[in-house]
Amino acid sequence: MIRLPLALAVVVLVLQGPSEARPGADRSGRVLAQPPAVAYAPPVTPLRVVRGFVAPTSRWGPGHRGVDLATGPGDPVRAAAAGTVSFAGRVAGRGVVVVAHADGVRTEYEPVTPLVRAGAAVLRGQAIGRVGGTHGACAPGRCVHWGARRGDAYFDPLALLRPLGPVRLLPWADRP
Repeated sequence: MIRLPLALAVVVLVLQGPSEARPGADRSGRVLAQPPAVAYAPPVTPLRVVRGFVAPTSRWGPGHRGVDLATGPGDPVRAAAAGTVSFAGRVAGRGVVVVAHADGVRTEYEPVTPLVRAGAAVLRGQAIGRVGGTHGACAPGRCVHWGARRGDAYFDPLALLRPLGPVRLLPWADRP
């Protein structure tokens, strides 16, 4: 008698498969703390977009996974928000810095000569590198590529600069 209900429960669990976790909950359904709100700032100033974000057509498909921002050779590149440097080094001959933030976003900056090392904590606005090298169609040292992703999904990093929270419309001051 005891084996039949246990065997039946195992069959049901196997057929059902793993449950999908709800956003903000772990696999058991327990509600997790929401990630902290993170305030972002442009990594270079003034903020002039040379080439915008183009979402990839598929995970490995074509697209432009970030924005190219106008700079000058040797200009400082600053952390867009506080976080931890997860990578600082060379990729395909270019200097790259990646910063992991408390909200699960990772921001990427290239081509830069890193001023930080992997594992270092950085503050919003702290210089993490200097523009150096070439990216895309930009002349050497004339732009920096700024990318953002959550997990494996890239998104437009300019969205990080929008105000946190909902937009509230206020009444017209000159209306009765």
